[in-house]
Amino acid sequence: MTNISTTPLIERPSKHIGLGHLILGLYVLLFFGFLLAPIIIVVVVSFSSSSFIAFPMPGLSLEWYQRIIDYRPFMQSLLVSIEIAVLSGLAGTAIGVPAAIWAAREQGWIGQLFKNFMLSPISVPAILLGFSLLYMLSAMTLGVSFLSLLITHTVVSIPYISRTVLAVYRAVPTDYEEAAAVLGATRRRVFFDVTLPLIKPGIFAGALFSTLISLDNLPLSFFFGGADSSTLPVVMLSYMQNQFDPSIAAIATVQMLIAIVALGVVNALYGIDKLTAA
Repeated sequence: MTNISTTPLIERPSKHIGLGHLILGLYVLLFFGFLLAPIIIVVVVSFSSSSFIAFPMPGLSLEWYQRIIDYRPFMQSLLVSIEIAVLSGLAGTAIGVPAAIWAAREQGWIGQLFKNFMLSPISVPAILLGFSLLYMLSAMTLGVSFLSLLITHTVVSIPYISRTVLAVYRAVPTDYEEAAAVLGATRRRVFFDVTLPLIKPGIFAGALFSTLISLDNLPLSFFFGGADSSTLPVVMLSYMQNQFDPSIAAIATVQMLIAIVALGVVNALYGIDKLTAA
């Protein structure tokens, strides 16, 4: 009779597992440190009492946050940036959501071509896109204006919204909409009662991402920055060409705080974890 051994064929060395976890933990720590270090440095410098950026800091002060209020272009451009970001997000949603719904159910080559075309605004270099839009909008007698800036940011926001909604809607079975239609629901009722609740996570995620991208967009805004239509990144760049004091770090901290607050509000109202739910 053959004896069957109960000894495990492969023994996992515990030392190797412990060393692997240590290396992985160290890598993750360095990775997050690499990402967070520039942000932390900017926030710390914004509280410096020195008139220029230097380490170590001679002391702590809030004078550079007061400088944000005193320097009118900072506050004016910040309001323009917020207004453009919100309006372009809403306009991009109004255009991108219907386009994504149609493209998700279109299986032919036309639908595939349209899906690829929706990515074109972010596939083209931003400087080239801004230069082209400047010529086109100037030919339409819009020129450098708030409306031109809004149109430009809306063009860029559409791909983020449409592709996110497209990914969510393609994962939704057609049975739900078909069942609602069989039960007598009109197309309007099917959309508002069935389709819209299912794709709402994609709409929230795309609109939020496009809004944050708009707040930090420099290449496109640079071409349309006028006396009353300059966004915050354009004003910050212009300010740094003449002087480089910690007020730049202070306004950058405020800009980051706005993004964090926006994420916090969305998380409280809807839940960040649900935005990517399919």
